[in-house]
Amino acid sequence: MSPRIIPEQLPADLFGKRDRDRTVRVFDAVASARLRWATLVNRRDLRPKVDDRRLALVVTERRVEAHDQDVVSLRLEAPDGRELPPWRPGAHLDLELPSGRLRQYSLCGDPADTRAYRVAVRRIPEGGGGSVEVHDALPVGSPIVVRGPRNAFPFAVPGYGSPSVHLHFVAGGIGITPILPMARLAMRLGLDWSMVYVGRSRETIPFLDEIETFGDRVTVRTDDEHGLPDAAALLPGVTTGTAVYCCGPVPMTTTVAEAVRRMRGVELHSERFSPPPIVNGRPFEIQLASTGEVLQVPADESALATLLKSRPDQPYSCRQGFCRTCKVRVLAGEPDHRDTVLTEDERADGDMLACVSRCDGGRLVLDL
Repeated sequence: MSPRIIPEQLPADLFGKRDRDRTVRVFDAVASARLRWATLVNRRDLRPKVDDRRLALVVTERRVEAHDQDVVSLRLEAPDGRELPPWRPGAHLDLELPSGRLRQYSLCGDPADTRAYRVAVRRIPEGGGGSVEVHDALPVGSPIVVRGPRNAFPFAVPGYGSPSVHLHFVAGGIGITPILPMARLAMRLGLDWSMVYVGRSRETIPFLDEIETFGDRVTVRTDDEHGLPDAAALLPGVTTGTAVYCCGPVPMTTTVAEAVRRMRGVELHSERFSPPPIVNGRPFEIQLASTGEVLQVPADESALATLLKSRPDQPYSCRQGFCRTCKVRVLAGEPDHRDTVLTEDERADGDMLACVSRCDGGRLVLDL
């Protein structure tokens, strides 16, 4: 049996000395200093960063992509022809338009083309001016500054990040733009995939010539010929083991999401090009600190929409709570944060995204 050790009998250190050797203390001090230095040098901020990389490009080509003339694509290249930062299907660019507006557009070209980006824009006269400016103020030769690329709609290839064995794409109108590179990659890799492409009419659907190269993998449905599509029309043959990628107007993406929610073993990845519907909204007030003006925000309207009526130059872009362009500073009041990108520190500092966040009644005082 081992002898019992009484704690009081233990030496001050393992060598039986209460005071360490002076040389050892010096070495300990040096080691501690080096450890603190290494920690400081290698410390990384783990909070998500917004990629504000800015590139000066030029418009080298413009094409009309829909028979109604309301969709144009722009080919953007570096003035010196150098290679551009790489991107993957689903990525987008922030375009700094000549007016100062910042707008986001999906990349719809080929990631293998390393010397050019392509975006496509539908003219929406009531959409705040960004699309009209792209159509009217960016001829071939125009300089343009872009930020990115960034990806809020990543594509997970089956076998390389997704357990699915089949891909099904659903695109509505201009929502085809992020889907096109995904379909091209699926075709190039020989994957099992299908697509339903919907729109008001064949005259309004962009990139029909490119879509036709995919053959019978793609079903084109138009409202004027077939009526509004239901879930069965949008998701034919979708069963367990399918990954669905959906992009387009809110009613379409909502229909798809509600149907997929009831399916076992089906993934859903989606992106929409319009603001999300407001859920459980309550009316509240916004006071502009600079003027004292008080604005009334209805229960079914975003703070950004109300601000734009009084301040039409208020910056915004995605209107969905992830690009940060519409960030405002709250001086008083309790925001109801509904974004997914601001950190707790940023919220504590008073930051709020006006496009999606609200107030639980009462008033917010904003510093614009």
